[in-house]
Amino acid sequence: MSLHTQLQGIAAFVHTVETGSFTAAAIRLGVSKSATGKSVARMEARLGVRLLSRTTRSLSPTPEGQAFYESCRRVLEELDSAEAMLVSGTRTVSGIVRINLPVSFGRLHCMPVLAALATEHPGLALDVSFADRRIDLAEDGIDLVVRLGDPGDQTSVVGRRIGWQRSVICASPDYLARCGRPEAIADLAHHDCLAFAREGRALPWTVLDDDDAPHVLNLRPRHVVSHGEALRDAALGGLGVAYLTTWLVGDDLCRGRLIALPIRTPAEDSPISVLWPRSRDLTPKVRAVVDALVAAFTPVPAWDQPR
Repeated sequence: MSLHTQLQGIAAFVHTVETGSFTAAAIRLGVSKSATGKSVARMEARLGVRLLSRTTRSLSPTPEGQAFYESCRRVLEELDSAEAMLVSGTRTVSGIVRINLPVSFGRLHCMPVLAALATEHPGLALDVSFADRRIDLAEDGIDLVVRLGDPGDQTSVVGRRIGWQRSVICASPDYLARCGRPEAIADLAHHDCLAFAREGRALPWTVLDDDDAPHVLNLRPRHVVSHGEALRDAALGGLGVAYLTTWLVGDDLCRGRLIALPIRTPAEDSPISVLWPRSRDLTPKVRAVVDALVAAFTPVPAWDQPR
């Protein structure tokens, strides 16, 4: 059996274990489902060992398969590292970069940066997905992810902070004219508050007291919205007082469509990070994306600059 065929079988096996199906592994590899299944079956026959436990609904490694997977994964990582070192010497920014972005932040702020980068480097191909849920980079075959808030398990990912997410309490001029202007934390109890919901739960607001100590404020919201841009639209429509990130409403505050209230919030609420798998060296194409995002959002992002 040729080395090429062996490597095909190893790649098919590793991706099948990581995704749990021949179909998902085939998508990663850019081949057919049947070709992936046959590669794994040929390898099992050659080794004389059953590597995968197959049911009608899922695939999972046998004990022997799990041990073999760990060895195979290291082999592929070494090959990736060797290729990255060779390619990095050419400094050519080309190839496919698979990037996962938060839905609203990614559309509003990351995509313009990525579009400019792709225009600058014609050999670069972007494969961009959007999700607000936490994804597994290895399982989903992602090279790079932008994450709002807690960057997650640092044993499996590494990255750079590209900014801080900051929030303000604000309302439309129309709402304030109708209902008055809350000046202190206690005043919020007498106003229609708009809350952002995640997984069916309204998230609290974080405010600062007179001693600059942060407090988590659990309100009884009048309206609950589970989409950031829709929550902004509700505030613009005069439905109530909202706790919104400056990257979402910076332009609205600048133009007077929303008014920031004098109820203070932390200057640095949660980090904005760009992350990649710890097991992989940065290829020129991935490094170019990282560098472009860092340059675009540091030291002060456009939405927090005085205008």
